[in-house]
Parts: sequence; structure tokens; C-alpha cells
Amino acid sequence: MWAVQLLVESLFNGIAIGSVLLIAALGLAIVFGLMGVINLAHGELIMLGAYTTYVVQLIFRLPLFQPFFDAYVLVALPAAFLVSGVVGVLLERTVIRRLYGNPLETLLATWGVSLILQQFVRSVPLASATGLVLALFVGLLAPALLPSELMAGPRGRFTSAGIWAGAALMGVLAAAGLGSLVSSLSRANPRNVDVTAPAWMRGSLDLAGLTMPVPRLVIIAITVVAVLGIAWFLARSVWGMRIRAVTQNRPMSDCLGIPTETVDVLTFGVGSGLAGVAGVAVSLLGSVGPNVGTSYIVGCFMVVVLGGVGNLLGTVIASLVIGVMTDLIGAGRLLTAWPGMPSSMATVVDFFATTSMAQVLIFSLIVVFLQFRPAGLFPQKGRLVEA
Repeated sequence: MWAVQLLVESLFNGIAIGSVLLIAALGLAIVFGLMGVINLAHGELIMLGAYTTYVVQLIFRLPLFQPFFDAYVLVALPAAFLVSGVVGVLLERTVIRRLYGNPLETLLATWGVSLILQQFVRSVPLASATGLVLALFVGLLAPALLPSELMAGPRGRFTSAGIWAGAALMGVLAAAGLGSLVSSLSRANPRNVDVTAPAWMRGSLDLAGLTMPVPRLVIIAITVVAVLGIAWFLARSVWGMRIRAVTQNRPMSDCLGIPTETVDVLTFGVGSGLAGVAGVAVSLLGSVGPNVGTSYIVGCFMVVVLGGVGNLLGTVIASLVIGVMTDLIGAGRLLTAWPGMPSSMATVVDFFATTSMAQVLIFSLIVVFLQFRPAGLFPQKGRLVEA
């Protein structure tokens, strides 16, 4: 009976760990898997989503919103998606677009962007950074919502100038409001900040002797919704089919009238937005700091490569496999489940019986596995591979 309980407990913990990895790797699976872009700044997009959660929490501490504080997570999810998505679109339009087809240059450029974003968070007051992101969001979104007649011809230049002027004013007002809300936001604060979970996300549930923390259950639910939403978007929506068409054959898609540049922007925006959603989940598990995304970027790439580049099902399975193995080895459950393990093997397993060392062992095993199956568990098929 204890063996079954141990197996169920390890399975739940593995799913919980894998869910965090999956939701963090989901956006990378789109950007890296479908577009072939090695984005080393993906971890910093996760960080931006985590800080967005912290800012939304501060706003909900205002007397006006205090009665609705327990619902701030529901607001933080779309807010983090939009913030990271906007930053991702800016990254694509300013840096990535000029480097398509050059993986080494893209890797170096996005690594530089990741360092810039980390230092930006350390040096710029959070209130000012929030105002800047708000101004960029309004300035980029407003032209898409206005009638095309206003944005065409000479009138469009004046309209665009007015939009950016209004966006800048909104950013300044937002920065001033947040700066007066919390004194710690009035200067740079490189230290970690903590996000307080709402009342309904605290505690745990006991089921058949298994203790399940509520935050982990919520993260699993968020991951399931995100995976189902992305699967539907890529398989059923018009733009999802256009993304898959461009991925398979860009020249033919261009000849058929599909706006390939718009597809690139949308793909990068959705992938970056999912990184923001991952930031919400990460903020609920511990402190938020400038380096919070760095600890996830290697795991994200391992999940995408192990599952098969561009394969959503493979990404799901790979994240769950890594999560279960991390719990079995890192928590020492493998020794408990197999008491008769040979002493030499038990010594090795005991040496790796910490979370960090378990990841070292698992990533080493993945590297060995990829030597025999370099395309991952589910290799990509189609013209993109043939090319």
C-alpha cells in the first residue's frame, strides 16, 4: 500500500514540477520550434511576467480595489501575457527580423538582450519601467484599433504622433501613481520581491493521504488551459493555420497571399506572451528577482529539444518525464521505492538526491539520449525538415 501511495505522490509532484517547466517552455516551443529562432531572452520574458504579477498585486492593494484582492491573479494572467507579448513583438521587429536564417547571430543578439533586460530591472525603478511598458503597449496597440483611414496618407503621421504623445503621457502618469503608492518603487531595487498568494490559493488539499498544495494545483490548471488553448489556436484558428503554413513552406505561403511578416510578429508575440503567463506561475512559487528567468531557460530548451522541435505533444510528454524523474531522484524517492538497490547504484543515486544535482543527472541523460535520437521523441516531419 505504501508503494502505491509513494508512486501517486511522486507522480503528482512530478506533474507539478513538469507543469512549471511546460508552461515556461510552451512559448519557447512556438518561437524555437515553429520559427527556428534561438531566443535566449525567453527567461527574461518570464521575469517580466513575474514582475507584472507583482505590480498588479500592488494595484489591488489600493483601497479602491482592496475588496477584490483575491482576484488579482485573474487580472495578472492577461496582463502578464500582454506585457511579455509586447516586449517580444518589439524584440522581433527591432532585432530578430534582421537575423532570420542566422542562428548564431540570433543567439548572440538575444543573449545580449537578456543581459540588457536583467540590468534594466536592476537599475530602473519599477514604477518607471511599468510606465514605459504601458506607453509602448498603448502606442503599438492603438494604431491597430483605429480605422485605417486615420492611419493612411499625411493624416496618418499626425495621428501616429498624437497616439505616441498620449501613450507617453499615460506612461508618465502611471509611473507617478505607482511611485507614490509604494515608496520602494521610487528608486531602483535589485532585491527580490515577494508575491502574496490570494486566500483561496493558500493551504493544501488532503486526498487519500496525499497532500496537494493548492498553488501547485492552480499552476497545473493554468498549464492545462494554456496547452489546450495553444493546441486549438494552431489547429483550428485562421491565424494558427497560417502559422503552420508559413512554417512548412514560406515562399508558397507568400505566393498565396499570406502576410508572412505579420505571421512572424504574431507567432513571436504569442510565444512571448506565454512566457509572461509562466512568469505568473513562477511568482506564486517563490521570490521574484532579476535572475528568476535564468534558472528556467536551460530546462525550457531541454524540454523542447527532447520532445521534438515544433511538436506540442512532445513538449508536454518531455516536461512530464523530466518532472517525474526530478522528483524521483531529487527527493530520494527512488531509494525508498527500491530498498534492495545495489550499493554502488545506491551511492550514485544518493549523490544526486538533491534538486539541483538531479537536474544535472537528468540533463546528462538527455544529452546521451539525443546522441542516438537527435530529433527528439517526436521528430518533425514535412517540407521544413526536408529543406
